[in-house]
Amino acid sequence: MRALCLSLRSSRPRFTNLDVDRGDSGFRVQPGAELRSADLRRSDCGSAAAANGRSSPEDVVVVHGRRTAIGKAKRGGFKDTTPDELLSAVMSAVLKDVGLSPERLGDICVGNVLQPGAGALMARVAHFLSGFPESVPVYTVNRQCSSGLQALFNVAGAIRSRAIDLGLACGVESMSLRGIGNPGDLSSRLTDNNKARDCIIPMGITSENVAERFGVSREKQDAFALRSQQNAARAQRAGLFNREIVPVTTKFVDDEGKERQVTVSRDEGVRPGTTLEGLAKLRPAFKPDGSTTAGNSSQVSDGAAAVLIGRRSAVEALGLPVLGVLRASAVVGVSPDVMGIGPAYAIPAALQQAGLSVADIDVFEINEAFASQAVYCVEKLGIPPEKVNPNGGAIALGHPLGCTGARQVVTLLNELKRRGRRAYGVVSMCIGTGMGAAAVFEYPGA
Repeated sequence: MRALCLSLRSSRPRFTNLDVDRGDSGFRVQPGAELRSADLRRSDCGSAAAANGRSSPEDVVVVHGRRTAIGKAKRGGFKDTTPDELLSAVMSAVLKDVGLSPERLGDICVGNVLQPGAGALMARVAHFLSGFPESVPVYTVNRQCSSGLQALFNVAGAIRSRAIDLGLACGVESMSLRGIGNPGDLSSRLTDNNKARDCIIPMGITSENVAERFGVSREKQDAFALRSQQNAARAQRAGLFNREIVPVTTKFVDDEGKERQVTVSRDEGVRPGTTLEGLAKLRPAFKPDGSTTAGNSSQVSDGAAAVLIGRRSAVEALGLPVLGVLRASAVVGVSPDVMGIGPAYAIPAALQQAGLSVADIDVFEINEAFASQAVYCVEKLGIPPEKVNPNGGAIALGHPLGCTGARQVVTLLNELKRRGRRAYGVVSMCIGTGMGAAAVFEYPGA
């Protein structure tokens, strides 16, 4: 199993509920046959113990996690806050909550998308702002929208290989201070290769491609968006996010240029007054005759999250709690022009590793990059809607790119803990340029 976690390989898993017809137009999914290795390249790090619930001293376990509130980019409470400050807030809080000295950490991995060099300098600065010693290393990773989850996968791999015992997996993004735009230095030959060219299709157009190709109507997209807003509003009113969120006091510059201190402790994107009628009035955002709107897409946001994970034997020796167990993980590739379908492939790959089925999972945290792709994935996998994002998703809460994967883990495990019994959950998201990621977690029970 340890060798499995350290390798990147092609494989031939069989999924009885998925078939792929691959052509220049992308993937088409039909019921009833195998997913061929030519269509799926996968990296895995999981545990066959999931299906029977066995625990092992070698398990990778989640100890604790915290996140900031998610701010509206450009106009919210974090619009003037640098990402190192956001990151420092959650890194410090996680260790303080459990009484762990930072000297105990073997490594820190931070997911980030928009900062130069994936934020390598920013992460080390945050490290020192948190009072962590120079002897503890830190690095960053950019797998676009899954960067926060990929940080967890990377730390888990180091634990499984026995390189470290404990590590901190983080994600952070300031979409106020850094925008999406410049793709970097690319070869002119890109235009000669269809798949390479598809990698620079705007994300909103990939959403329209999914909606058109797989018949996801505007009505379905708006209904999904409404449910996200309603679930998030209900959770916010009930105080369900309070345990997750680290209040951050920071500077805020108003429209007149005056600076003041504000404390941000609530997600800013939740719109309790959202209605289907209001959503239906919104114009398409990416093409005149499209169905993707500002109301059924994820919000541009600022935020950070951190998750402490370790080998079970080390965690128990230090008297630390076990909030969850990482049972499986997978990253898969799909066609770039319909990148949003990634979870429809990553989730079955992770479930197969864990020896579980869709029916075994209590909660699915699926990132709502766009309602089109979320609806497609949920329907294709036959996931009961009530199991999906019970406290809202990125349409309501926001999607700070590098943060989201880590934030989802924090939200998922807190939700499973509230339910008070042994349960399983999945975190998944699509990834720009055509990928999907998924992880299976077990909450061991009270």
